[in-house]
Amino acid sequence: MPLPSSLSAAGTTIVTILVGLCGAALAYLVSLPAWVLLGPALASSVASLSGMRLAIAPPVRDMCFIVLGIGIGTGFAPDTGAAIARWPLAFVVLAIALLVTMILCREVLRRGFGFDMRSATLAAAPGHLSFVLGLATDLNIDVARITVVQSIRLLFLTLSVPFIAVAMGYEFTELTLSNDAPLAAGALAALAIAATVVGLVFKRLRFPAPLLLAAMVVSAIGHVTELSAGAVPDMLLAPAFLILGTMIGTRFSGMSRRSFLGSLLAGLSTTLVAVGVTTLAAVPVAMALGMPTAHVLAAFAPGGLETMIALGATMAASPGFVAACHVARLLILIVLIPILLGRRAPA
Repeated sequence: MPLPSSLSAAGTTIVTILVGLCGAALAYLVSLPAWVLLGPALASSVASLSGMRLAIAPPVRDMCFIVLGIGIGTGFAPDTGAAIARWPLAFVVLAIALLVTMILCREVLRRGFGFDMRSATLAAAPGHLSFVLGLATDLNIDVARITVVQSIRLLFLTLSVPFIAVAMGYEFTELTLSNDAPLAAGALAALAIAATVVGLVFKRLRFPAPLLLAAMVVSAIGHVTELSAGAVPDMLLAPAFLILGTMIGTRFSGMSRRSFLGSLLAGLSTTLVAVGVTTLAAVPVAMALGMPTAHVLAAFAPGGLETMIALGATMAASPGFVAACHVARLLILIVLIPILLGRRAPA
């Protein structure tokens, strides 16, 4: 007799988290940067491609995003408003970098891997997977192939950004978001409830990563106004980071190794191009804004909104700047992708 679906989902989630935990432990032992993100991502990817059925239940995923969002929101400072006036420069450079990335990646896929023009355009898009797959379905394009290339891009993007940051001189120590005293349990619960309510509104408005952004907003307001000063305890943050990293590898669950290997080189090639263009774009923006290049790189990363916002926060990057750049990237792609496709997007 099969287990009830709720028990089955719970069991799958527990197994998935254990796989991520093993990956985090191994990554820590070999001193990988951002080990609590990279280790679970690698372990869950390998396990998924080996045939294991991995998934994180939606309630667990949502709690993870709320915890991370509250933690990231504590990084907002009262003087953040003064810096916002300089951010439009970054958005202009980001838009140019996205256009260059999509054109170069599209040509790589067309000339090197036999993609047709429209499939290459969608597979080259640096993020916004739900929008991309919606267009692919509408156009009767090979959704599976585009999904594989996009999933490979996300995995290797997550793996590459911390190492590039290290090469730029950033030293990863502990994945902590604040050195303040821990939030009181009551204040933390109040923030979580408020974040859930605002998250439902954001979801209704079709915001990207609604719970994560809602928790950031609620926490930032509480922190700046000193209504809820304090940090999220590490005993909550560490599991949230681990689950976030593990979710990256669950994208490969159910995917055959043949499909993965068949698109591996295409995914790696487009990731290299995208990261290269992003790095070149991040350098002048960092100089103009007086920010560390590694911080701008996390903000400009071509994909992985939730992961890069969290990673940027651990690097002490301005959470508002990183989040604003990633939301701007998605908005730019909504306009840019249909233009490069040569047709209007479906409703």
